Amino acid sequence: MKAAINGINLAYTDKGQGTPLVFLHAFPLSKVMWQPQVHALTEFYRVVTLDLPGHGESDALLWNLTLDDYAKDVVSLLDHLNIGQTVFIGLSMGGYILFSVYRNFPDRVKGMVLADTRAQADSQEGKAGRRAMAQLANKEGSSAIADLMLPKLLAPSTVQQRPDIVKQVRTMILQTPKEGIIVDLMAMADRPDSIGLLSTITCPTLIIVGEDDVATPVTESRYMADRITNSTLITIPGAGHLSNFEQPASFNQSLQNFLATHRL
Repeated sequence: MKAAINGINLAYTDKGQGTPLVFLHAFPLSKVMWQPQVHALTEFYRVVTLDLPGHGESDALLWNLTLDDYAKDVVSLLDHLNIGQTVFIGLSMGGYILFSVYRNFPDRVKGMVLADTRAQADSQEGKAGRRAMAQLANKEGSSAIADLMLPKLLAPSTVQQRPDIVKQVRTMILQTPKEGIIVDLMAMADRPDSIGLLSTITCPTLIIVGEDDVATPVTESRYMADRITNSTLITIPGAGHLSNFEQPASFNQSLQNFLATHRL
């Protein structure tokens, strides 16, 4: 399905009934990464996934956006779907966007799951790395980004032993136009630091991280858990940065336990 949101067509799925769960995808992927969660949870919850601008089936934009712009698009889509408060699940860049949603629209957040993400802004070295990746995307396209990102997204054991997962993730990246990749990279490089936000978070919060995540290591998740009151930290063995996709059974069980514990 598609909806005209803030001047562009955003693609989304909306399945099931019950408490709404809204999933925010990682860079440089699409809503397809959440298929294991959609299949597992729609029997009990209303599950919404979306393609951010320049991803999947959504329109690509040729101007610079911020993560706050992405957050506004997400909330505008929820308005379109007549969804008020919801539980948000954001992985990696999706987690950065979730911080923006909480900063700007805290009344819309019933609970949050921060998966394989971090609160810190990019270092100068990190910003330079994103600019270099944007140049690479502009020059060589999505395939070069796939080659660069796959070892960062997946655990070594996944890369070596699960070619099906590697192929699916590569396909998602190849379906992301370079325009979307470049806009993402600039938006992430310019994102504000969210460390100060952590102590203000009062909603139920689950933090999930793959044990072998090299992009946002376990130490980053522990840092957030130490500063968000009454948050829960779960580490998933055999998973890298895409913990939901590499180990969906463990991810889904952790999510369902969290939702049941807090009666969400």
